[in-house]
Amino acid sequence: MAIQKILIVDDSATDRQFLTEMLSKKGFKVATAESAEDAMLKVKQSRPDLVLMDIVLPGQNGFQATRALTRDESTKSIPIILCTSKKQETDRVWGLRQGARDYIVKPINQAELLAKISALG
Repeated sequence: MAIQKILIVDDSATDRQFLTEMLSKKGFKVATAESAEDAMLKVKQSRPDLVLMDIVLPGQNGFQATRALTRDESTKSIPIILCTSKKQETDRVWGLRQGARDYIVKPINQAELLAKISALG
């Protein structure tokens, strides 16, 4: 299944705008959410092909949201890539253990992100 619709979950307006512009220029349909709770609703409503999830979010964090989405029967098939400034190997390992398919560290390298998206599609 080719990835077309992407949900970006990030509390930073700057990061949401950067990712939205970059992905839109590559032909993806992009939606955004500012919190894990907002993301959970949007994933269930719009069924994106991919979620790009920040870890540091207000309220529930990205690890918790990833775990919830990947354990829910209705959303577990939607891949999640964690996009975060958390550079520690323990964070990457923990994120993958929560169900994320991949992990990328900010600042986002466009070629690296597109390669990860392509590998999932």
